[in-house]
Amino acid sequence: MTDTPEHHREARALGPYRVVLLGNPNVGKTSLFNHLTGLRARVGNYPGVTVERRVGRIRHGSAGVRPIELADAPGTYSLSARSEEEQITFWEVVGRAEQDRPDALVVVLDAGQLARCLYLLVQVLELRLPLVVALNMADETDAPSDLTTRLAERLGVPVVTTNGRTGAGIEQLIRQVEEVLGASKSPVPRFHVAYDPALRAQADRVLDALPEGWKGNVERGRALAFWALGSIEADDELEGVPDALRQRVAEVRESGGDIDLGLASARYAAIDDLLREIGDRPPVARILATERVDRILLHPLWGFLVFALTMGAVFQALFAGADPAISAIEWLVGTVQRVVANALPAGVVSDLICDGILGGVGNVIVFLPQILLLFLFIGLLEDSGYMARVAYLVDRIMRSLGLHGRAFVPMLSGFACAVPAILATRTLERRRDRILTMMVVPLMTCSARLPVYSLIIAAVFPVEAGTIFPVQGLLLLAMYLLSVTTSLLAAWVLGRTLVRGRSVPLLLELPPYRAPRLAPTLLMMKGRAMEFLREAGSVILVATVLLWGLLHFPRAPAHASAGGDVSAEVTPLERSYGGRLGKLLEPVVQPLGFDWKIATGIIGAFAAREVFVSTMALVYQVDGDDEHVEPLRDRIRAEKTADGSPTFTPAVGLSLMVFFAFACQCMSTLAVVRRETQSWRWPALLFGYMTTLAYVASLLVFQVGRALGF
Repeated sequence: MTDTPEHHREARALGPYRVVLLGNPNVGKTSLFNHLTGLRARVGNYPGVTVERRVGRIRHGSAGVRPIELADAPGTYSLSARSEEEQITFWEVVGRAEQDRPDALVVVLDAGQLARCLYLLVQVLELRLPLVVALNMADETDAPSDLTTRLAERLGVPVVTTNGRTGAGIEQLIRQVEEVLGASKSPVPRFHVAYDPALRAQADRVLDALPEGWKGNVERGRALAFWALGSIEADDELEGVPDALRQRVAEVRESGGDIDLGLASARYAAIDDLLREIGDRPPVARILATERVDRILLHPLWGFLVFALTMGAVFQALFAGADPAISAIEWLVGTVQRVVANALPAGVVSDLICDGILGGVGNVIVFLPQILLLFLFIGLLEDSGYMARVAYLVDRIMRSLGLHGRAFVPMLSGFACAVPAILATRTLERRRDRILTMMVVPLMTCSARLPVYSLIIAAVFPVEAGTIFPVQGLLLLAMYLLSVTTSLLAAWVLGRTLVRGRSVPLLLELPPYRAPRLAPTLLMMKGRAMEFLREAGSVILVATVLLWGLLHFPRAPAHASAGGDVSAEVTPLERSYGGRLGKLLEPVVQPLGFDWKIATGIIGAFAAREVFVSTMALVYQVDGDDEHVEPLRDRIRAEKTADGSPTFTPAVGLSLMVFFAFACQCMSTLAVVRRETQSWRWPALLFGYMTTLAYVASLLVFQVGRALGF
């Protein structure tokens, strides 16, 4: 039976062609996807799982051709499926049934790393699926000019040279995909692997146990049998594998021989022969330059020093670079508030719009410039290849603490948001590693904490003339370093108590250094900005309006007396439901240096951390008769206690930042942990230990700071 596009058209209703984009991580696959779809991709989840799926329509090179739907499969080094994302890629390529198979594949190879990329291509070729090879980033190598032609002749499949950075070769790739889709039958690969006869015999035994829907021609069946032998184990987490197939694989494995070694050895021997035949050679000059730089960046001492200096410069730039934009937004919000207040009659509606909506949400949006700058710097550092070096550098520490080195990649994602970082733990093969990483990722300083840190640092630690050291940048750097250190220590404790298991070595690719691309980074920043604004317009807006109601009702006269004693004055804020909650919580948080107003802000922050800023804006705008709208940081700086001393002392500011560094104040994070673990045990543990840690650490910071006179 021939596996052809025509055969697929008979198997399912006529509709768009389905093409899957496949490749190793860091081969430029996402850049090619953006060029092929014209940056018009839609993002959703794979059916039945929470792994993100990017799908878009390919721009056509010729008229009259059926639409082509392109799916960007998660990057993988082989089709051997162990982690959840590798399973997703395998089923996306293979299809659980004949009608689920793609009409064609586009396999992306890094021209400078052919030896590494060809292993995945060998497995795909064995499946006898229609495909086109995209030889990407050939301009970064000193490979032969006719490498594409040699590779196409030797493989027997179309090969197109592309450049994901500039978009070169995209039109030719589209035309080649259309030709493959329109062909009457798939091209037969010329490349074959000489497997040991005993290994082929073992595969044939497994082939008989494959479900009929998986099979096709003999070559495809044997390739799936090899996959089963290399992937199915007693403790794997594969889904959708029939019991009969599992039993047959177990029987074959018990018959003896190192099957994994036999498969890998045969394939790499064939790949070595192929590389010799096409005359490929590594880019010697680039490799030497990379090694010279890595001697410093990967050094146990100098590497950490460079990382600390780099991040220190980044965090200081967040204040120096974003402050003019923040001041401009503060002025704009204040102006709009005054205009609205003058246009509307005094009353509940005016207060709700000016204080509740504009004041609450506006005081969160002012920190958008800092968040965008943070994503800009992280995006450029990651695109340059430096962040992979940081992961390698930290792996030495992480392994000693019992955490998998690859877990640092999701932990780095936690600097943006804990939710996608927790989803990124699917790349870890073992459930123990995934759960342990989920338990510590929320300790990383996410972008939701940045508005809180920025507000407190700007209010309590303002820049003073003649200051030698950049205190603001150093404090922000210290909070980020505190989060990393604490998350690693938490992993050490949890990994030896509640989430036990052995550590496994890190397998991490160090990509070549490249000049960072601004366009993809700006596109990512735009997406993050829209996410932040959507949250500000939904979750934060709803929470702010609810808190405004709690802080304004019940409405009562400005002064009330207890038992006729006029001196026992109570402000409207203290009479409100929110004020009463803050007063109720005040004895609990007073040892941390917090008054009832801060306690009110903490209550709101458990919905989302950013809500603390909008809550404080409501608290300080509601309390008092001054109608002049001034920046929130100035109001906090001017706040006084009953004896006239500043409310927000350095000890209070540090205590509050430490509390927010450790407390689990994000319902979305708890929800995604529940969804990923399918249990309430782990989110309950996460909330409990983080809240306890936050209280104890904040208590120590304030009491020690006060004892030292801060």
